[in-house]
Amino acid sequence: MQTVAHYTKLLERETEKIIVGKRRQIDMILMAVLSGGHVLLNDLPGSGKTTLVKTLSIALGCEFKRLQFTPDLLPSDIVGMAVFNQKTTEFELMKGPVHTNILLADEINRAIPRTQSALLEAMEEGQTTIDGKTLPLPQPFLVMATQNPVERESTFMLPAAQLDRFFVCLSLGYPDAEEEVAILARLGDGTPYEEVNPVTSPEVLMKMREEISQVKVSDSCSRYIVELVQKTRNCPWFKQGASPRASRCLYQGGKAYAAMQGRDFVLPEDIKKIWQPVMEHRVVLTSDARFQKKTSQSILDEILDETGVPPYKKELFNGRKTE
Repeated sequence: MQTVAHYTKLLERETEKIIVGKRRQIDMILMAVLSGGHVLLNDLPGSGKTTLVKTLSIALGCEFKRLQFTPDLLPSDIVGMAVFNQKTTEFELMKGPVHTNILLADEINRAIPRTQSALLEAMEEGQTTIDGKTLPLPQPFLVMATQNPVERESTFMLPAAQLDRFFVCLSLGYPDAEEEVAILARLGDGTPYEEVNPVTSPEVLMKMREEISQVKVSDSCSRYIVELVQKTRNCPWFKQGASPRASRCLYQGGKAYAAMQGRDFVLPEDIKKIWQPVMEHRVVLTSDARFQKKTSQSILDEILDETGVPPYKKELFNGRKTE
C-alpha cells in the first residue's frame, strides 16, 4: 500500500500550494476519489469550494470540465443529445460535459429537479443514455458538486436519492486569522493554478483502486460498520436512517483511508475518521430533534461514542497479527 500512501502525500503537497489549512477536507476528498465516490461541498459562497476542486483536478492529472447549474439548464445540456447533420442527413450523438473524468457541478441545487436527475445514472452506473443509446463514461469518473446552504431563492433541494449517491459531504468552513493572512499572501493577487503540477493520471488512479481492493477488512470490523449504521435507523432523533449504500461507503472508504496510511488492513479507527463526512448527509432529523436544537453531527458523534470498538488485536491479516 506504499504506492497509495506515496501518491497521497504528493497530492496533498500540490493541493496545499493553493488551499490553506484544509488537510482533513483534502484527505476526505482523496479518500472518496480513491473509493470511486462522488463529493458534495456544502458551504458558504467564497469559501474556496470551486478553487479546491479545480486545484485537486489539476493535481490528479485528469480531464476536468465545469458546468454552472442554473434554473434553465436542461438534461441534454449535461448528458448530450442527438443532432441532425444536414450534410450526411443523419443524426449524430453529441456528448455532453458529463463525459469527462471530473465534472464540477457548480451550485448544483440551482438546477430544477428534472435536470438534477440527469446525473443519477452517471453517478450510479458510470454511463449515460442518449436517445436510447447507452454510452460508458471515461474511467475514473466522479462528480464534485458544490452548493450554498444559505441561499433559498431560485434553488431546489437535492432529493434524498441524489444525496445518497454522494460518497461524502464536506464543509470547508471559515479560515482562522493566521490562515486568512496566509491566503492573502498567497492568493491576494490571483490564484496561481500554473504552480500546481499533475502527479497522477487516470491510469495511475485505476491502478491505485486495484491496489486498494486488496486491503483486508476483518469480520469484526464489518460488524462494527453494520452496528453503527443500524443505530442510525433505530435512533429516535432520525426519521430517516442511513441506507445499505452507507455501509458500503464506510467499507470502501475504510479500505481507501487505510491504504492512504500505508496499511493493507482496516482498523476501527479508520471507520471513526470517515464516519461524519460519509454519514451526515444521509440522515434526516425529526422535527422534535430540530426543536431541541440537535444537529445530525452531534447525534452521529453520540452514536459513535456509545458503540464499543471491537477487539482487533487477534485479527489475522495476510498471515500476521496486527498487534
